[in-house]
Amino acid sequence: MNFDNYRMLDLTTDDPMALTATFASHGWGDGLPLVAPTPDRVETMLSYLGDVDPEEVIATLPPRSGEATRRMIAVNAVLAGCAPQHLPVLISAVRALSAPELNLRGVNATTHCVAPLLIIHGKYASDAGYNGGLGAFGPGNHANASTGRALRLILLHIGGAVPGGGDASTQGGPAKYTYCVAENLDESPWGSYATTKGVDSGSAVTVHCGEAPHNVHDMESSDPAAILDKVASAMCSWGQNNAPISQGEYFITLCPEHAFTCASQGWSRDDIASYLYNKATVNVGEAKQAFALRAWAPWQHALGDADRIAMTEKPDNIKILVVGGPGKHSSIIPSWGMTKSVTVPIMP
Repeated sequence: MNFDNYRMLDLTTDDPMALTATFASHGWGDGLPLVAPTPDRVETMLSYLGDVDPEEVIATLPPRSGEATRRMIAVNAVLAGCAPQHLPVLISAVRALSAPELNLRGVNATTHCVAPLLIIHGKYASDAGYNGGLGAFGPGNHANASTGRALRLILLHIGGAVPGGGDASTQGGPAKYTYCVAENLDESPWGSYATTKGVDSGSAVTVHCGEAPHNVHDMESSDPAAILDKVASAMCSWGQNNAPISQGEYFITLCPEHAFTCASQGWSRDDIASYLYNKATVNVGEAKQAFALRAWAPWQHALGDADRIAMTEKPDNIKILVVGGPGKHSSIIPSWGMTKSVTVPIMP
């Protein structure tokens, strides 16, 4: 599958169903209607970037080792229905995907349902129309939906992460269509998550390769510990790839009300992460039985069956940010396990 050959197609039609069928006949697209990437539309998208080289390779994406230039990223942004102001986010996200610690080859090739989650931080998020408030993980917002979809098209078309050939996910998952939110900075008592990674909080994007959100609700508690106990219980599922053998990251997206309850009683991000690290533990004997000791570190073998082990290696693997609107529902987003999140500034 060589997506470079898209230029040979007749792109003059504005019939989305005809275009979708044509792309599908070449093994391209995500199954949803597409916008024709005409030269004019692609150039309009690229003009938003200013004086940069559209042919510069931003990253080489596995498993196909496709070269993601600004132009090819723009083509997929047009296909997904993005606006020009979304293109710098996509270019920055592609840079993040190329970081070795993110392990994109493994993310694309695994049988797990992992998908890259884009989290947009700071003033750029509001200026470009991204939603970090009510319903942020759901439908209804153009920026979230089209940017997340464009990144998936980039992985399909440039990276070659096509189901069967480059994507071995057993069941797939809805997050593989589009997975993009903004951080709700206006209602975060701790400021931007990006600053915890040493990145300018005014304009940044985080890529976290994980599962779809797991809901956690607590309607009654005025005590941070009571809320976080429920979060910890959701972190302890044996079915996650973040079981004790993998030492992966968890992103904890607290709703504004849960975040306010914690912060109003003096709890910082680090306090929450430390509490969850110590609370989200499982019995070693049960863990040994569940995982037959596969891939355990030497120090883990030394633990007794009555001991308890944390769901992740260290508190720093538990990331805290605020997403959502009114209503006391938060989420945990376990990683695939063999990947680390990456935060980068938004740059063209």
